[in-house]
Amino acid sequence: MKRIIPILMTVLMFAMLTACGSNSQPGTSSAPAETTDLTADAASEEPETMTEGTTEETAEDSSLSSEEASTAVTEAETAAHSDVLVAFFSATGTTKGVAERIASVTGGNLYEILAAEPYSSDDLNYNDQSSRTTKEQNDKSVRPEIGSGDLSLEGFTTVYLGFPIWWGEEPRILDTFVEKYNFEGITVIPFCTSGSSGIGRSGSNMEALAGTGTWLEGKRFDGDVTEEELQSWIEGLK
Repeated sequence: MKRIIPILMTVLMFAMLTACGSNSQPGTSSAPAETTDLTADAASEEPETMTEGTTEETAEDSSLSSEEASTAVTEAETAAHSDVLVAFFSATGTTKGVAERIASVTGGNLYEILAAEPYSSDDLNYNDQSSRTTKEQNDKSVRPEIGSGDLSLEGFTTVYLGFPIWWGEEPRILDTFVEKYNFEGITVIPFCTSGSSGIGRSGSNMEALAGTGTWLEGKRFDGDVTEEELQSWIEGLK
C-alpha cells in the first residue's frame, strides 16, 4: 500500500505537468485572432492606383482636348474673319495706326495702298498752292499710280477702306484703287483720319467711281482712337 501511494502521486503530478504544458503552447488558443486581409488591401489599393493613373491620363486627354478645342476655335475664328480686308492709304502713318487697330479688332487682313511715287513733306504742304497734293486734289481726273502689289478680292466679303482727308476729300490715289477693283458682293466701309474735317462726300465719291459693292456710311477717327471705340463702332454697323 505504501508503494502504491507514491506511484499514484507520481502519475498525478505527471498528468498535471502535461496539462500545463499543453495550455502554454502558442497558436492553440480558442479565441479568434485579429487578422489583416492583404487581398482586401491589394484590392483597395489597385483601384486607387488605377484611379490615379486614369486621372493623369484623363488630365492629359483633357489637356489635349482643350488644346485641340482651342486650336479649333482659333481656326474657326480665323476662318470667320478671313473674309475681312482692311485696305488703307497713309502718308504720315496716322491712318495706318487706325487701320492696324481695326484689323486687330476684326481679325482682318491688312493691305497698304502705297504710292508708286511716295509723297514727301513738301508734297503734303497744303499751304503751297503748287504742291503735288494741292494740284492732285484740284484735278478730279488725276489718278496717282499704286506701287503696292496687285490685290485679289476673291473670298473677301467686307472691306474697310481707310485714308486721310485731303482738302475735304479722299486722296486721288483712293480713286485709282476703287476704279481698279471689282467690289461685287462686297460690303465696303470707308473710314478716315483728319485733324478736324469729317469724311464728307468721300464715300459717295468712291462708290460712284467703283460702280460695284455695297457701300456703308463712313466715319472719321482721330489718330488716337482706341480698339474699344473701334469695336463699338463696328458692332454698331451690324
